[in-house]
Amino acid sequence: MTQDPLVIFTPSGKRGRFPVGTPVLTAARQLGVDLDSVCGGRGICSKCQITPSFGDFPKHGVTVSDGALSDWNKVEQRYDDKRGLKEGRRLGCQATVQSDVVIDVPPESQVHKQVVRKAASARVIEMDPATRLYYVEVAEPDMHVPSGDLERLQNALKDQWELDGISLPQALLPRLQTTLRKGDWKITVALHTSHLTGAHQIIDMWPGLTEDRIYGLAIDLGSTTIAAHLCDLRNGQVKASSGVMNPQIRFGEDLMSRVSYAMMNPGGDQEMTNAVRNAINGLTESIATEAGIRPFQILETVFVCNPVMHHLLLGIDPVELGQAPFALATSESMSIAARDLDLTVMNENAQVYVLPCIAGHVGADAAAVALSEEPDKSDDLALIVDVGTNAEILLGDTQGVLACSSPTGPAFEGAQIRSGQRAAPGAIEAIRIDPATKEPRFKVIGCEKWSDEDGFWDETAQTGITGICGSGIIEAVAEMRIAGLLDPSGLIGSAEQTGTPRCESEGRTNVYVIHDASAEDGPRITVSQGDIRAIQLAKSALYAGARLLMDVRGVDKVDRVVLAGAFGAHISPLHAMVLGMIPDVPQDKVQSAGNAAGTGARIALCNQAARRRIETLVREITKVETAIEPKFQEHFVAANAIPHATDPFPELAGEVTLPDVSFNTAGGDEGRGGRRRRRRG
Repeated sequence: MTQDPLVIFTPSGKRGRFPVGTPVLTAARQLGVDLDSVCGGRGICSKCQITPSFGDFPKHGVTVSDGALSDWNKVEQRYDDKRGLKEGRRLGCQATVQSDVVIDVPPESQVHKQVVRKAASARVIEMDPATRLYYVEVAEPDMHVPSGDLERLQNALKDQWELDGISLPQALLPRLQTTLRKGDWKITVALHTSHLTGAHQIIDMWPGLTEDRIYGLAIDLGSTTIAAHLCDLRNGQVKASSGVMNPQIRFGEDLMSRVSYAMMNPGGDQEMTNAVRNAINGLTESIATEAGIRPFQILETVFVCNPVMHHLLLGIDPVELGQAPFALATSESMSIAARDLDLTVMNENAQVYVLPCIAGHVGADAAAVALSEEPDKSDDLALIVDVGTNAEILLGDTQGVLACSSPTGPAFEGAQIRSGQRAAPGAIEAIRIDPATKEPRFKVIGCEKWSDEDGFWDETAQTGITGICGSGIIEAVAEMRIAGLLDPSGLIGSAEQTGTPRCESEGRTNVYVIHDASAEDGPRITVSQGDIRAIQLAKSALYAGARLLMDVRGVDKVDRVVLAGAFGAHISPLHAMVLGMIPDVPQDKVQSAGNAAGTGARIALCNQAARRRIETLVREITKVETAIEPKFQEHFVAANAIPHATDPFPELAGEVTLPDVSFNTAGGDEGRGGRRRRRRG
């Protein structure tokens, strides 16, 4: 019997099979996908816009043909004629499923907007930006001493500011004479100075003395999110921080899936390049609007990103990064004109600086973390972990720094989790389970109260309880272990074994019910055995990477752990250690660095010396390749246990006693979770 088509939604990762002819909007609603619609499916509101993706998707196990959705219809054409649809977009209420398909729900079509939790942290940065304003008075033309306006501008900058080697892009030359005459031969120029050669290039110019401020963007281009900080280039002040989902998620949630997409779909690399550049342009426009400035005032941008994102941003096919020896096209820092990257929303002459990569799997984002946290200057041995879809790990002190990356996958971001979702209002972000009653209480994004506090349900009535995000699922698994609902191997116990009806049988495994609003047509939020396995795989990869660096350094303990990224600010050290994400250290030796990669980008944006420093430091860092180290797999297997199969956690034992339980009573499928064959499927 032929199966119904498989419909996979990104970025949520939710999937299901639906009969041919099912509207995409209907499929989304049945799966609980966050897809907006206010017109009842009449094709009027345009809230349900979606983007289908075509080609081979090894990660999802599907090949999407051109006819996966129904043909463009009259309703869509009418809307496109009146208001316009972005290229590749369809209306979810009009497009129907015809065969297996991968469908992306863009941010503007989501009811609960993504919360990009990568805000700028306070940091004192010595200001020495590459782009500055200079006011000069230029000699008027003299027919007896013939010279061009540009030459006299160059002479004025040399005489009045001791600046030599000035160049002007051809695109600006037609404006020069008008600007000089309008300012009565007084002019303000924005100059970009190369930190390597000292050469100067004029980026923009204004008549007279301008009071306009100039700005730069520090962008952390991640696999899942793109976070940007808009900075005043005069004083380094962050005027606005914003972010969007990386639209490349629809091509694969992890890096190797995107490399596979490029390998198996001709032109796939360019497709992903165009998607991310368009997203950056949109983000640039929105952050400028938020800050109340004009986009052309943005004169410089600094990027930090992992190697695959680095190559796709630059328009380089990442295929070589998917196979040994994981060769980068270039590991050096790069300075490029924004227009050469199709970044057209900011000033057309804006300059882009991309930090150097450390190795084929350790990118410019890890370099930015090193610039921000300075492990090479640490007197104690610091383990710095930037947790994300691809984790960057640094271990070092004044004796030297080691670096590696670990493929944790998207589970920490709430993807590939049954009730998982991205961080948005209504998502469970923190949870506590009473060890005695096994009852949960939780907090959701957008509400400061816990679910057992007065007023919680009134305050969350508008958003509802929609799912569980990355920080929430990590705390849920750790709390289940503390409460004795989960054994060290990661098995969820049955109702009889745990003493709570919240542990329900589901086929041969059990689930733990956190919240059930199904009686009111709301979501049923659970932690399933599959969710536990996904978190185990992610945390095992993270711990194994850290342990591998410790092996290379020849130590069994570190002095302190620094959690960087969104997780650093939203996960308690206790839960991270119960889960076995990080090595055992005293709780007060686990610190949060916030968005360290973004901070490193801001430092490089505001200080030329910092660029020279990181370009030197990356050559001194010892790179460890987890993909070819035999010990990595050994550490990975041992780290599957919660917290660990063999490594002692004495500091953790002093904080909490983990129940000595085992739910694998029969030693086989029947025993995993206990007497499941007698339960309903």
